[in-house]
Amino acid sequence: MRRCFVCAADMLGSSVRALTYPDGRRRTFPRACGSCGVLLAHDADPAACREHLARHLAAPVFVSDPEAPYGLDIYTLRTAATGLDRGIDPLDAAGRAALRHPHDQNAARADLFPLAEAGRPPVSLGLLCRPAERDAALASLPERAGWTDDVVILLDGPARAPRAVPVAGFPDGAVRVAARPLDGDFAAQRNALQDLARHAWMLQLDADESLDPAAGRRLPALAALAEAGDAVSIGLARANRVDGVLSDVFPDVQYRLNRTRVRFAGRVHERPVLDGGWPRSFIALHGVIAHRLEAAHVRARSRRYEALDPGRGRLDEEAALLRPYAD
Repeated sequence: MRRCFVCAADMLGSSVRALTYPDGRRRTFPRACGSCGVLLAHDADPAACREHLARHLAAPVFVSDPEAPYGLDIYTLRTAATGLDRGIDPLDAAGRAALRHPHDQNAARADLFPLAEAGRPPVSLGLLCRPAERDAALASLPERAGWTDDVVILLDGPARAPRAVPVAGFPDGAVRVAARPLDGDFAAQRNALQDLARHAWMLQLDADESLDPAAGRRLPALAALAEAGDAVSIGLARANRVDGVLSDVFPDVQYRLNRTRVRFAGRVHERPVLDGGWPRSFIALHGVIAHRLEAAHVRARSRRYEALDPGRGRLDEEAALLRPYAD
């Protein structure tokens, strides 16, 4: 098994983590995913693991099976459940505490419910664009009217306050276009976009990224799931297609669904800075950000980023991005 059977990350490594089950049994696992945190037995078969997990996630209550070829705590269970459009609700105070302090040594137990039944806090959409991409960004908006009523497009250009732009499917004033010079600082640009949101949550996308409308409609439920677990940032998988070919850099998780008070840091490859650290975030497996790239851009990008922020350009990522996806 090269990739995690839960989140598909190529981040499986050795582990000494152990889980204690409701019957008192304690079990140590030799492998773990460095992304979602699922634990694996040496002989774990990905197909068998997926089938077993799907069957248990279909029940009204999830109770970890001590004989399963994998194990997970409640924090990882939350992520795994989103892949089957399910949410979790801890059974007791200990479960709620464990959700906030991963990775707990107790095997996961939780109530399960359809994600559609979660609350629906409104989510703003923020788009970062160059001026030449403005019209294409506006043309892409009507299909998103089903899940957001607040859109802000922030252009890289001379500073200009937000101005309303009429777009089919949106009420008057719902779509606004503003401008601010990027000046080589992506975190500052994202923070400026966060500040323009009218809602407490915002999904940010770049001009060369898109999200399927069905996945967009589930974002409010994911935000509600986060609020219930005191999380403020949600990571979504990003599929990089270079000249139309899916790259081996997958799922390339991007923490783009955030409470608008969350700040980004890093001139390039910017990431949210979370009060309380990474436990206040989680990965959702519902929805994939599609990212369109050209090989020539990939070859130039890392060098340009390295010049903007020496040591953080990820020069080694170029070869991985140009390599086709493999299990």
